[in-house]
Amino acid sequence: MTIPAHPLVVRARRLADELLAPNAERVDQGEVPVGHIDAVKRSGLLGVSAPAAYGGSAAPAPVARETAEILAGACCSTWFVQTQHHTPVQVLARGEAPVRERLLGPLARGELMSGVAYAHLRAHPRIPVRVTRDRGGLRFDGAVPWYTGWGLNDVLLLAGITDSGEVVFAFTEACDQPGLRASRPMRLAALTAARTVSLELDGLWLPEEAVALRMPYEDWAATDRDRTVNASPAVFGVAEAALALLDEETAGPIRARLAEVRRRAYALADEPPASEEHLAERLTLRTQSYDVMRTATTAAVVAGGGRALSLDSKAQRLAREGMFLLVQGQTARSRGAHLDALTGRGPQLANGT
Repeated sequence: MTIPAHPLVVRARRLADELLAPNAERVDQGEVPVGHIDAVKRSGLLGVSAPAAYGGSAAPAPVARETAEILAGACCSTWFVQTQHHTPVQVLARGEAPVRERLLGPLARGELMSGVAYAHLRAHPRIPVRVTRDRGGLRFDGAVPWYTGWGLNDVLLLAGITDSGEVVFAFTEACDQPGLRASRPMRLAALTAARTVSLELDGLWLPEEAVALRMPYEDWAATDRDRTVNASPAVFGVAEAALALLDEETAGPIRARLAEVRRRAYALADEPPASEEHLAERLTLRTQSYDVMRTATTAAVVAGGGRALSLDSKAQRLAREGMFLLVQGQTARSRGAHLDALTGRGPQLANGT
């Protein structure tokens, strides 16, 4: 008996087939249009993992992963803009009441979309953004190297560190304002369309009620390390899109490897990281997912021949998006594991080993 697809999966496929994929090459050479984001908001996908009590779908993890694969395979730039939204939703769901009650409903229902400015926390002990108490609220100073979705997001979740080593997450409007100024959009080898900027913070003042979460840096870092050892669904989505460009004789063996890595990676992702050995295995599978994606996108370029060098070629776009995913969400630990595997110092890649 065939099990019906989850409604959000059906919507993701429709959005991908009717809007995202047909326009992906054009978007890649320009920028993610507001219309794409409006369509994502209407689809309900922004609330895929949000609490049902606030208007979200509270869908199980496999549904969230499948919708991410579909969007990333169709238009990685649009996927990357909207994927930022899910972390603020998770933070609000376990965060402090005033801002949770103000924002979680609109974010869960897709009325608003949020971006994130917190990856710089991984630079610790260097502190790119410092938080100090000021006039009954909080002052943010420093620089955010990467912020995606500028001009598309309604709000942003900003993080900084206090002198006592506490991480503070707070919301503000995603626009130039006193104490916050964005750079010009960056020109990148891939996903320039995602409207990524850097943010200069010079005395940005936010009230206490804007704070969503605060915790010791060590506690945040432990959670972040656990999350960033998992394989990204976007990697599988881009790989699948590349395989669709190949004949079955070529795609079949690669697809079998992809399915096995995905199965093992997702099974581990659904289990708590019980031991260092468990974390190492997840890192190995993350690295293997990159290897299969690289094989798939390279095969698509080879099969496309000279045509694959054209900027309107789907194969070269997917290859560049795959390059971007190699470093997206990267930490020192994941980078080290990947380099060890590439140089033969770590576990072997793919080939069933």
